[in-house]
Amino acid sequence: MDAIRLKETLARGGTVFGCMIVSMGTTRFRAGLQGSGADFVVIDWEHGSRDRKEVQELTGMLRSVDITPIVRVPVPMPVYVAMALDAGAAGVLVPYCEDLDEIRACVAAGKWHPMKGEYRARAVTEGVFPSEKTKTYLQARHRESIVIIGIESEPAYRNLDAILKIDGIDAIFIGPNDMTTSMGIPDEFDNPKYLDLIQDVIRRSEARGKPVLIHQWRVPDSKRAIERGSRFVLHGMDMQFMADGMREQLRQLREAAARVRGGIEVVEGRDTAETI
Repeated sequence: MDAIRLKETLARGGTVFGCMIVSMGTTRFRAGLQGSGADFVVIDWEHGSRDRKEVQELTGMLRSVDITPIVRVPVPMPVYVAMALDAGAAGVLVPYCEDLDEIRACVAAGKWHPMKGEYRARAVTEGVFPSEKTKTYLQARHRESIVIIGIESEPAYRNLDAILKIDGIDAIFIGPNDMTTSMGIPDEFDNPKYLDLIQDVIRRSEARGKPVLIHQWRVPDSKRAIERGSRFVLHGMDMQFMADGMREQLRQLREAAARVRGGIEVVEGRDTAETI
């Protein structure tokens, strides 16, 4: 699904599905992604060790198989938003946002790049452009632009209403690990306090037309997020999918060999993927 169709689907109340690429650094996974059913993929540039060239190669690969490329930038700074767009991203996920001016600057870069400095600031604060032609050009250039703001701490949650009032935000992201750590309940994803927060963020964001992504990596958690109203479904990551598939298939083969020959240990795999 390309970015314009993805935005249209969300705008009419539909649901889209995607995953995160954390470890993948090669375009040779193209064939696997092509048949994956993903509408979008988030390329992790915050925790993933990548340079701009690699980001550009991955965005191009995703576009070639009709998957919307979204880049999670390293920090909430407009220069990284601009770099991601220049590398071919259709959207940006700006992590761990708390400061309103910081958010405005990142949104401005996401919506009005390549304008910078005073002119970009005036476009955001006053709606003033160098000319009507410039405004029309930038609107057309960013027709597919998706700006997602990360609410990943209690201070950000307390500031949610002010954040949602900023023009140009397309969606809200919750990072479960960062959020639960900030709440003093690290990785307690079943904690009622955290579940209530998710529900409240979804309710308030949807009221302003902003769908919510929550990066879950267990199917029951993603199902629960959907049941609570999440429509921008971000599930799992590349390393986890590989580990899950390998673990399950090798388990089945060990069981088959044990039935035929006996004396083969059936090893129970375990989930070793880090949550990010």
